[in-house]
Amino acid sequence: MPTELARHHVATQRRAEESARLVLRGIALNAGLAAVKFAGGVFGHTYALIADGAESLLDILSSSLVWAGFRVAAKPPDADHPYGHGKAESLAALAVALFIFLMAGWIAVHAVHEIVTPHQGPKWWTLLVLAGVIVAKTWFSRRMGETGEEVGSTALGVEALHHWSDAMTSAAAFVGISIALWGGQGWETADDWAALFGCVIIAFNGVGMLGRALRDVMDTAVAQDFENEVRTLALAVPGVGALDKVRVRKSGLSHLVDIQVRVNPDLSVRAGHDIAHAVKDALLASAPHAISDVTVHIEPMK
Repeated sequence: MPTELARHHVATQRRAEESARLVLRGIALNAGLAAVKFAGGVFGHTYALIADGAESLLDILSSSLVWAGFRVAAKPPDADHPYGHGKAESLAALAVALFIFLMAGWIAVHAVHEIVTPHQGPKWWTLLVLAGVIVAKTWFSRRMGETGEEVGSTALGVEALHHWSDAMTSAAAFVGISIALWGGQGWETADDWAALFGCVIIAFNGVGMLGRALRDVMDTAVAQDFENEVRTLALAVPGVGALDKVRVRKSGLSHLVDIQVRVNPDLSVRAGHDIAHAVKDALLASAPHAISDVTVHIEPMK
């Protein structure tokens, strides 16, 4: 691997490893919350909490997929993957998004079963459990979302939405249990209806997660502002007369650039090569943009 490419891959690898560590913290959080939710649901007689606990267990599995995706994405380019393994991060995000829909369906089926099955009403202290869950999940979702924005990770963004979705379903359960406690006899299924409503929230967020993951997998164009910044950097290089095509695609935690540069047609091959190398160096040096590789095509000025 060329030294230059290796140097820029180190930055991508560092971002992947930091993201993987944050996902592991999320797994630990879900494991702890799952235990609390199951205990609260069983002893507090509320299916909404049991469903929430089952969701946390499933979250551990989906987060493990994201963690594995980051571990693969951190691998350096090789003969079989000359552009690196960044797509593993996008594929992990796609897997989690699809997993969300399965989870929503599973909870919905069991919620309906509880609605049609007579059972004891929930205990008041389950509201305290849910309040703690909502606070923890909202805080961690915000932290993960901010980190995802910083490192440019779709998978972390999806995970952040996932944690926020958990907070919303817990909030729905909080409302349902409150109604059941306030209504008394005959309102025991209010928390089950809340769990069913939570499935709608999960599915709705799943659509957004799926869209974000698919955009990366399908190499959707980056934001126009990003492309404009790439153009500005390239045009600032001495010897660059104009630009033709500028294509930028996201690959995991970094971006790949394919750019056509127009130069004086009377320049020697060596001079044209030097300009192309200068353009590549300028783009690779733009650390905030997380560009890991640049292909420069030299064309004569018209």
